Amino acid sequence: MDYRFESPADVRTRLRSVDYLSDEAIAGVVFLADRLGKPILVEGPAGTGKTQLAKSVADVIGARLIRLQCYEGLDESKALYEWNYKKQLLRIQAERNNESTWEDIETDIFSDEFLLTRPLLEAIRSTEPVVLLIDEVDRVEIETEALLLEVLSDYQVSIPELGTIEARQIPMVFLTSNNTRELSEALKRRCLFLHIDYPEMDREKEIVLTKVPELTDNLADQIARIVRSIRQLELKKAPSVSETLDWARTLLLLGVDSITEAEAIETLNILLKYQSDIARATKELQGDGGARKPGVPRTS
Repeated sequence: MDYRFESPADVRTRLRSVDYLSDEAIAGVVFLADRLGKPILVEGPAGTGKTQLAKSVADVIGARLIRLQCYEGLDESKALYEWNYKKQLLRIQAERNNESTWEDIETDIFSDEFLLTRPLLEAIRSTEPVVLLIDEVDRVEIETEALLLEVLSDYQVSIPELGTIEARQIPMVFLTSNNTRELSEALKRRCLFLHIDYPEMDREKEIVLTKVPELTDNLADQIARIVRSIRQLELKKAPSVSETLDWARTLLLLGVDSITEAEAIETLNILLKYQSDIARATKELQGDGGARKPGVPRTS
């Protein structure tokens, strides 16, 4: 097997080249997944870079990204494959006046020509390097997880009419979960586990400066400090890293050089998506008894 990464340090360096700032834990798990040929189950709050990790790995190894977006009701026909019934029916009708036996017709209509591949089978059959992203796997029913087990265990798919289709190359597989429900033990056993949480303040500042390079160091520092203080509140939904970046871009568009209390409060709707959270964060930014919060100057 040709390995894609030389070391965890190589993972970090190459991910940084596509503006994904990984930490040691992320780099280590990606390296081991490459060497062991195992999928990675990535859990953590929404918006912390789980999906982007798979996309960035695909970029740095020059692989095609195949994405299966999971949702309630996802079944085999959308995840693995289905037969093109309309085309099969047309072929049967065309053969009606010929002397073909049913066995001949059956062999014909259950062939590659009539097979509609879906993401899992497409990843298995690809001859080119592939990163398979199974996104938000916790959204599917427990029964649907069984569809994934054969693929993740043996990198193969069984089709009754065609037999077992084995992988032509081993894809790198990422499964993401927002942990809305407990995944099965059978699925977890087949994966390496990685938890991506909100970044530490200094790392989030670095992410902001990398993604929004027009910002000053001082403004990026303020953004990281304020977001960190807001995340420490009891919120219905804490601001994600992607929302931090949206806020940074908003402040840049508004021409903000240093965030005042008023500017922070007026733009909280970029960071927070519930009115109760906005009210709680507003109170925090104003401070108890009108005291100024660190890093948020009063409006003059």
